[in-house]
Amino acid sequence: MIATRSRRTVRSVVGASDGATVVEFAIIMIPFLTLIMGSLDLGYQAYLRALTTGAVERAARRATVGGMTSAQITDAITQEVRTILPSPERTDSDAVKVFKTNYYNFSSVGGGERITGDTAPVGTYNSTDCYEDRNNNGRYDATAGGADGLGAADDIVYYNVTVTITRLFPVAALFGASPTMTIGAKTLIRNQPYGQQTVIIRCS
Repeated sequence: MIATRSRRTVRSVVGASDGATVVEFAIIMIPFLTLIMGSLDLGYQAYLRALTTGAVERAARRATVGGMTSAQITDAITQEVRTILPSPERTDSDAVKVFKTNYYNFSSVGGGERITGDTAPVGTYNSTDCYEDRNNNGRYDATAGGADGLGAADDIVYYNVTVTITRLFPVAALFGASPTMTIGAKTLIRNQPYGQQTVIIRCS
């Protein structure tokens, strides 16, 4: 019944002599196809983000016991994510980027370096305070309290992976958006206590 109606609809559109039906059909189909392609594009983003997050978390769990180097973790995440990318991005060295930052504890993530000897005025860093120089640059950092890499025992490692690919459909270009899309996956995990934390304390 449905197939018969569909054939009749197609014949009526094709056989329309005045052209009005064709125009109406086009007016309806253009936004409909745009909606379909946009939905598929968003669905692919969600799919890619889920797989990327899974790859990051699996690699992070392996790294937490100290069995992999920072470079090996980067390679493991990159290789796994590339298997789900379209062909052009599988060999693109810039398609997948892996960033690893280690912190002293969870409360330090996204914040500044920890003050260990707080002198007056209390609550803010001043030249007489002692602090943990986490990135070993010889100065107190109020907003960059982490160091690059996996860190050491008991450190908190923040993984941030970005994936940039070409969109499945050119729908975004109709609205002035970029033909590529970038998704991110993030996770936090503490290294296993296979040693003592290495912390450099500096006093100005």
